[in-house]
Amino acid sequence: MIPRYSRKEMTSIWEPETRFRIWFEIEAHAATASAEIGLIPKDAAKKIWEKGSAASFDVARIDEIESVTKHDVIAFLTHLAEFVGPEARFVHQGMTSSDVLDTCLNVQLVRAADLIIGDIDRLLAALKARAYEFKDTVTIGRSHGIHAEPTTFGLKLAFAYAEFERARERVVAARKEVATCAISGAVGTFANIDPRIEAYVAEKMGLTPEPVSTQIIPRDRHAMYFAVLGVVASSIERLAIEIRHLQRTEVLEAEEYFSPGQKGSSAMPHNRNPVLSENVTGLARLVRGYSIPAMENVALWHERDISHSSVERMIGPDATVTLDFALNRLAGIIEKLVVYPGNMKKNLDKLGGLHNSQRVLLALTQAGVSREDAYALVQRNAMKTWEQGKDFLAELKGDADVTAKVPAAKLEAMFDLDYHTAQVDTIFKRVFGAH
Repeated sequence: MIPRYSRKEMTSIWEPETRFRIWFEIEAHAATASAEIGLIPKDAAKKIWEKGSAASFDVARIDEIESVTKHDVIAFLTHLAEFVGPEARFVHQGMTSSDVLDTCLNVQLVRAADLIIGDIDRLLAALKARAYEFKDTVTIGRSHGIHAEPTTFGLKLAFAYAEFERARERVVAARKEVATCAISGAVGTFANIDPRIEAYVAEKMGLTPEPVSTQIIPRDRHAMYFAVLGVVASSIERLAIEIRHLQRTEVLEAEEYFSPGQKGSSAMPHNRNPVLSENVTGLARLVRGYSIPAMENVALWHERDISHSSVERMIGPDATVTLDFALNRLAGIIEKLVVYPGNMKKNLDKLGGLHNSQRVLLALTQAGVSREDAYALVQRNAMKTWEQGKDFLAELKGDADVTAKVPAAKLEAMFDLDYHTAQVDTIFKRVFGAH
């Protein structure tokens, strides 16, 4: 988590001040619930809330205490007692540090997920707007990087929209996965704390009680959460790579917006590079990498150990902050993407109509030619275009074996671009519904 690739909205979730405030809220809600069922005085719970709410938690002071205690939760509770006074003895009744730490982490992950969902919504809006803008803009589709058959630039963006719509659904599911609370005490048996307290805290923190917490919340939930972030990152990279390829000098069908005063190279003043797409490609690698330690965190000793703790202190902020930044950067790229329909047409025409080869193949088979023979007939003419630059249609019309089965006039009709885009509206309705 570095400022260069961070947004304040996300980093604030992971700041120490935020974490300590969440810890206090967990403890205070637990005190309130304890008071309601008669375990501690109601006045004590009230004073805990009043004095703790007004407190400004001193991170340096907590660090100072922790340097002695070697325990972060105890250090916090000691600092809290400095504000609360004698009633602090009723704080943390029957609880263990994992109750605070795990519940807090899940609150943070839920808040992070909410931001990420908003980020995806911004990207989806940009993709939809640009997809409709270029719905009928014909461009060559590529297979293995090689010219295949025509598509539209709008369909390229519609494909990305559908992928990120799935991404949104996955993040919503991942949010639900980690939105649990554990206030169950040592080894999770509720021996020293009433389950009603857990239910109360969960409700107040926007969570649900963990069915079996074994002192810690099971880490398969977190593994799924970070795995989903990794999949979203992969989708980011897929779209970024498409833009990078389209911006290549030899292609130049689209490019990132190049702002006034922007420089592309310290050595070559002419350069306009897809640096933003390259940037999010790199950030995506990091986010995917964080999913592996999250999966390794699942296997813990017995009812708990803390081998997962150091991992989560790193990957929690880093994965969510990085993904949040990358999604917003990608949305900005799409919003300002410069598209060149003229270059799309020029590239489409480079191979002399070869993109119609399959249609001719199918026509020959429908005229009675075996698929193998039809393929050979089309390929021998296609290779003259590929290797010698000849016009594909002219070669087909000059091939007696071809015209014996498919007349020249019918061949000419097969070179109509509209044939390839006839189902664009159908696909758009599948992706976007009624527009």
